[in-house]
Order: sequence, then structure tokens, then C-alpha cells
Amino acid sequence: MVVGSYLNCVRLDGAALMELGSWSHLVGRFIAVATAGRLTAEERREVDAWLESEGESRIYWEQPVADQRHGLEAARMIVAARPDRRDLIRAGLLHDVGKRQANLGVIARSMASVFAKLRMPVRGSWRRYLDHGPLGAEELAGLGSGALVVEFARHHHGRRPATIPGEEWDVLRSADR
Repeated sequence: MVVGSYLNCVRLDGAALMELGSWSHLVGRFIAVATAGRLTAEERREVDAWLESEGESRIYWEQPVADQRHGLEAARMIVAARPDRRDLIRAGLLHDVGKRQANLGVIARSMASVFAKLRMPVRGSWRRYLDHGPLGAEELAGLGSGALVVEFARHHHGRRPATIPGEEWDVLRSADR
């Protein structure tokens, strides 16, 4: 494998696989997941004030600590941009709830992501982890979480669906980075 920053890509046997930014994102997420601290009592109250049902609360708090923290950080960024949009805030909080269905630790999550980036086949819990968007969206829809919350969970790693206006999508995607 040759990594060349001047090429802005990673090459394996001469084939460009991805931009370096994607790899650096994976490293950053690894560090964030590995070092995430539990939410404080004040942060827990903040999250609970935004969630709208027992079901949403249950699946949020069933997430690993790192995903809880990431959701809170995303929600706070959305609050800074659009404090009047509770649905956007909830979408930020809940977009990764499907990850908990895979029940993976930081190393396995990283390996699943690397395998996916290298276009290697994955199955079982690694596949559930990679499919966390649609899995979480199904759960959220079943809880009656609302179209925007469901659609952002479903599509947050892909292209903007027609059901989410561009400005709202930009706020949500910015908060997820």
C-alpha cells in the first residue's frame, strides 16, 4: 500500500481507493470513540429535554457512550444554527441509534469501516454496523419519530433525499462531521 498526500488518495495495487480525508475521519472517530466520557447529569437533562418519547429516550440511552456524546455534540451544533428547529435537533441526537444493534467495540467498528472502505465483504455484526442508518431509521419510524428524524438517520452517510430541503440537510451534515 502506498499513501501519497500529493496524490490525495490511497493506492492499493495501483487503484485509487479513497480520499485521505476519509481515512483521517476514521482515525479521528477512532480516537473520539476510544476516549469518550460519560455524559454528566447536566448533559443528560439536556438530552432528555429534547427527546419526545419514552421510545426515543430508551434507544438513545441504549447507545454506547461515544454515540451518546456524538449525538449530543451534533445536537448542540444544530442548536447553535437553528435553535427553533426541535426536529433538526432530535435528528442530530438520534441519527446513529442503529449502531447499537451491532454491539461492537471501537476496534471492531474500525475494522468494519476499513473493510468497507477497501470494498471487502462483511457479514453479521459488522454488516449491521455498516447498515446502522437504515436500521435506526426503521426503529425511529416505528416509534413515530417524524419524517425528518427518520430520513436523516436513513441517509446521513449518503446523498440528500428529496424529502429533506437542502438548507436543513447542510445543517444536519455539518453537525455530523
